[in-house]
Amino acid sequence: MTNFYKSIHSDAGSGGGGGLQNHPTGSGPELGDHAPTAIVIGTGFGGLAAAIRLSVKGYRVQMLEKLDAPGGRAYVHKQDGFTFDAGPTIITLPHLIAELFTLCGREMKDHVDLRLMAPFYRIRFDDGTHFDYSNNDEQMLQQIAKFSPEDVQGFKNLMVASEKCFQLGFVELGMVPFETVGDVIKAMPNLARMQAWRSIYSLVAQHIKHPKLRIVMSFHPLLIGGNPYSVTCVYSLIHSLERRWGVHSAMGGTGAIVKELVKLLDERQVPIRYNAPVTRIRVERGRAQGVELANGEYLPADIVVSNGDASWTYRHLIEPQHRKHWTDKRIAKGKYSSGLFVWYFGTDRQYHDVPHHMMVLGPRYKGLLQDIFKNHKLSKDFSLYLYRPTATDPSLAPEGCDSFYVLSVVPNLSSETDWPAITEQYRDAIATALQDSVLPDLKQHVVSSKVTTPQDFQDRLWSYKGAGFGLEPILVQSAWFRPHNRCQDVEGLFMVGASSQPGAGVPSVLMSAKMLEQVVPDVKSFV
Repeated sequence: MTNFYKSIHSDAGSGGGGGLQNHPTGSGPELGDHAPTAIVIGTGFGGLAAAIRLSVKGYRVQMLEKLDAPGGRAYVHKQDGFTFDAGPTIITLPHLIAELFTLCGREMKDHVDLRLMAPFYRIRFDDGTHFDYSNNDEQMLQQIAKFSPEDVQGFKNLMVASEKCFQLGFVELGMVPFETVGDVIKAMPNLARMQAWRSIYSLVAQHIKHPKLRIVMSFHPLLIGGNPYSVTCVYSLIHSLERRWGVHSAMGGTGAIVKELVKLLDERQVPIRYNAPVTRIRVERGRAQGVELANGEYLPADIVVSNGDASWTYRHLIEPQHRKHWTDKRIAKGKYSSGLFVWYFGTDRQYHDVPHHMMVLGPRYKGLLQDIFKNHKLSKDFSLYLYRPTATDPSLAPEGCDSFYVLSVVPNLSSETDWPAITEQYRDAIATALQDSVLPDLKQHVVSSKVTTPQDFQDRLWSYKGAGFGLEPILVQSAWFRPHNRCQDVEGLFMVGASSQPGAGVPSVLMSAKMLEQVVPDVKSFV
C-alpha cells in the first residue's frame, strides 16, 4: 500500500501530516511500510476518534471528508464575526474525550477547556413557568416540590430506576458490540430486569404524576432523535450519567474539541483530505478493497471505516449484490429518527436572562411528537432547543453581541415537506415564538442568520431521509438490531458514529469508536 500513501500526500488537507509511519507517539506497533492501511470516511466525532484509535493500534490511517472542514455534524459555521456550532453542543462523558488524548501521550486539560453547566438545562413551559435541571439533588427536590410535593418521593424512586439501567445497560452492556444472536441472548436477563420493552415516558409516568415533571424527566431522547413515547426506557440511564459526570460545554464551542482532535491526528501524521466525497466502496470477493471518490479516483485500503450515515453508506456506496443483510428493502422499512430544523443567528444585543441550554416548549407535547414521529406531518406549533454559548464564552460573538442556535425537532423527509419553499416562513414563525417568549424584540436585533433543514442533512451530510441520527433508537433498532460496527455483509468494512452501535449522541459516538477496537483485525494479522 506504499504507493497509495505517496499518491494521497500530494493533496492532503491541512489536517495532514507528512510521513507514513502514522504513529510517532503512543503505543502503536512499528511495522513501517508493512503496516496495514485504513481509510476512515468522515471526520465527525466517531471518525476522528476511530482514526486516533486505529493509528495507535498501528494502522496507517487516511481520512476522507466530503466537506471543506472537519466535524461532520459538528462542523463550525463562521460568519459576520459569529461562531456557530452546527450540531452537538452537550458533552456528558468528558472522560471519553480525555482518553483519546491519553492514547496520544497528552492530557485533555492542556488542550480543551470544559466548563460545567449550572443548570444543565432550563425547561420553559408554554405558560412561562420553568424548571432548572441539574445534578444538585437539593435544588432538584426543591423545584419538584414547587410543582408537585407528592412527586418528591417519586423522583427519588425514578433515580433508583435510572441507576439500575445505568448499571445493567451502560456498565455491563454499553461496550458490547452485539454481533450475534448469542450476544442478545446473553443480554436478555439485563434487558428483562430493566423492562427494556417499556418506553422511557412510561417509566417516568410510573413514578412521576405531574404532567410537567413527566416532560422534564423524559425529554432526553429528543436530543438524539427519539420519541420519548417509543424509545426504550434503557435511556433513563442518562439521568445517572449526568448526575455522575455533569453536563459540560467547551470554551470555543464544540468545534474547539474537533480542532484539538485534528491536531492529535496531525501529530500522528494522519492526513485528512477535504472536499473528497466517497461515492463508492469497492467490494471484490466479499471484501472491501478501497474507495472511489467523486472525481473517479480509486484509493485502495486493507480496511474501510465509515463514519457516514450507515443507511446512506449501505444504500448508496455499496452495490446491491454485496448486501444480503442491509438490502434496499430493509433500509427503506426502517423507522428513522426525526429531522432537524436549525436556525443559527447572531444578535447585536445580549440576552443575559437566557442560560446556555434552554428548552422552550410549545402548547403541545404528546400530540406534537405524534405528528413528528408517527404522522410525519410538519405542525404549525413546535418545541425548541435554544443554545446560547455566549452565556459561557463571549468570544463566540462580537463584543456586546450574542451567538445562538435554535433547533426544532421536525419530521424527516418522509413527510415530503418542500423545505426550500417554506424555510423562511418556518424560520420566521420560530423567531416570532422566541420574541414572544424569551428573546424580546428579537427580530430587530438579528444581524446574522443561517438555516439548516432536513433537506440539507440529506444533500450536504448524506443522511438517509434527512434523519438527524439514523434509525430511531427504539428497542428493535438497538443493539444487535442496529447496524453493527463490523459490517454484516462486507468483510473489512466497519461502521462508527450515530447511526451504528451503540447509538446517537456524542458519548455513544465516541463509544462506537472504542468498540471498533474489539472488532478490527490486529495489524500483525496482515503481515
